Amino acid sequence: MKSFALMMLVAGSLVAGPVRWESSLDAARLRAKVEHKLIFCDLWTGWCGWCIKLQKDTFPSPEGEEALAKVVAVSLQTQTRTGEATPFKSLEARYQVEAFPTLLILDAEGREVARHAGYFPPREFKAWLEGVVAARK
Repeated sequence: MKSFALMMLVAGSLVAGPVRWESSLDAARLRAKVEHKLIFCDLWTGWCGWCIKLQKDTFPSPEGEEALAKVVAVSLQTQTRTGEATPFKSLEARYQVEAFPTLLILDAEGREVARHAGYFPPREFKAWLEGVVAARK
């Protein structure tokens, strides 16, 4: 019985759980350095319908979660629903954001590796993100 319990514990640790989203770029950069991973940065606004659709449909999908497990994920709202600036508004200028959502792949120093502006269905999101990660190895 003990060996069965041990086997279940080990098997459980191999299954990817929900994505752990960071709440700041600094926290994502620190974790990326420790884990030797790239950063996936979702820059979005409260008034952007496609931003919300990504968060509701794509990121929590099985494909989205599988791809996001390979990176450090951070989601940063730059504007509220009414267009007011949030503390992350300065990232729009820093990364020259011209459309929402803007999806960035960054290295652990915060330098841009890749970007995509606009919505991705789950399968296309997974292919894009995994392609960028694989190209950096």
